[in-house]
Amino acid sequence: GSSNMAQRGTLAAPRIPWALALVFLTFLARPTFCPAESVKCTGGVKVVPREGLFVSEPNPEWFGNGPNPDVPEAQNWTNANWLKSRFHFNFAEYSHGPSNFGVLRVMNDDLVQARRGFGSHPHRDMEILTFILQGNLTHKDSIGTQETLGRGGLQYMTAGSGVLHSEQNLHDEPLRFIQCWVLPRQRGLNPRYGSMAGDALAKASRLNQWSHIVSDVSAQAQTPVKIHQDCNVYISELNSETPGPEGLERSELLLNLGRQGYLLCAEGSVQISDSLGEQHELRQHDAAELKGPLKLKPTPKSRTALLILFEMKETSDLLQN
Repeated sequence: GSSNMAQRGTLAAPRIPWALALVFLTFLARPTFCPAESVKCTGGVKVVPREGLFVSEPNPEWFGNGPNPDVPEAQNWTNANWLKSRFHFNFAEYSHGPSNFGVLRVMNDDLVQARRGFGSHPHRDMEILTFILQGNLTHKDSIGTQETLGRGGLQYMTAGSGVLHSEQNLHDEPLRFIQCWVLPRQRGLNPRYGSMAGDALAKASRLNQWSHIVSDVSAQAQTPVKIHQDCNVYISELNSETPGPEGLERSELLLNLGRQGYLLCAEGSVQISDSLGEQHELRQHDAAELKGPLKLKPTPKSRTALLILFEMKETSDLLQN
């Protein structure tokens, strides 16, 4: 009986044709593929299309502005309302999307018309980064700072234990800026302000290459702005007609294993590849969630394009659907 049981419990190994085995091994050797909803998408790219962003056009009185003009074009306005803002995450009246991507809590793409702005308002316990793309932005705060910066400039503020500030377009042309909030690693920091001028040197440093402009205060990287979080910010302006020092060869950036990024196509359009070689196109206002390891080497699809990348420690955030 036991002999028969042993015979019944032993099955002959199935014969697998060598060609089928080779196909199977080839499949296993492929880079990891993750569906869009995966939280561990190695080398993954998930496009966040501009059509999915919430667009806010608030009442001008809410921020201390006068009424919108009856004929906006007569005052050099490019939008009927004083503000048009695209929210990448839950903010103000919008609460039906993602609340953050890792330590990136806010990314608002703001278009402010001539002679309008945000009156004095409070902030606390947030690292606030503002990238000026068009026009001039005037910052004034309760710690005695007032500064106006133009295209390519970056304004930075540690809100910390609390600060009041205003952001105004005091000029006769539209102002567009990207404002981002990064969660600090600790609360109650001393408020402070800093900035980076958008001068010729800044422009040259980002032409057809990644310029490292923001890093952690505890890191050794030499960047114009330092924040209280493990988060790096890179900016790149691609121009297919005006090569940089080495053409487009220096436009590659490695996103390492265990790191992730949120990439905004602020101007123009580009194409990027995931770890499987699949191509993804980003148009102006589109973004992409990235999971390392990934070689990020965007190819411009328009004559020029401007990209802003937030790079940070990988978290288990679900990729946006």
